[in-house]
Amino acid sequence: MAKTSRPDRKNKDRRNDRRREPSEFDDVTLSVDRVTRVVKGGRRMRFRAVVVMGNRKGKVGLGTGKATEVQAAVKKAQRVAKRSMILVPMKGDTIPHEVNIKHKAAILRLMPASKGTGIIAGGPLRAILDLVGVKDVLAKRFGTTNKLVNAQAAMIALQSLRGTPKVAGADVPSLPKSEVPGHPEENLPIKVVQATTQDIKEMKKL
Repeated sequence: MAKTSRPDRKNKDRRNDRRREPSEFDDVTLSVDRVTRVVKGGRRMRFRAVVVMGNRKGKVGLGTGKATEVQAAVKKAQRVAKRSMILVPMKGDTIPHEVNIKHKAAILRLMPASKGTGIIAGGPLRAILDLVGVKDVLAKRFGTTNKLVNAQAAMIALQSLRGTPKVAGADVPSLPKSEVPGHPEENLPIKVVQATTQDIKEMKKL
């Protein structure tokens, strides 16, 4: 009998079964933008996807990917987000302390909230906090409306939190205390505060 060049169907089905296994992480595509690069032969058009991925138990990651097709760009961003996961310290269903972050043109303020408050935030910040698993938090964005810059600022703010991570796991990248000036030490009690008109004016001056 002549040999066939067709691959083994059984092995192919097994590979497909492994791919269909449910993942512990959920992902949200924050934006898909068309970007162009000018080269010698003309303009090269590609798509840039920004994806945030988390398990709603204290792990979250942000990734970007570029490709000539939207689906390929999203998949690249998902792989990058999964590799860049961080552990977020939490105090119950809220964050352990207040944090103020300025990143490029974005200014973010995150404040702990009492139970039942919900996620008072919008845009990329709301999506990231939801995928982290935070249920009660007060947040305000000042400055740019760029989704990528705001998402990066949110990740820096979450990295700067001090306390015991909700999920014990492997090593994850985090900012040393020396690089986060002005932040309180870990394991401080929750202090619920509300932004006043004077606070907002001072933040806008930064």
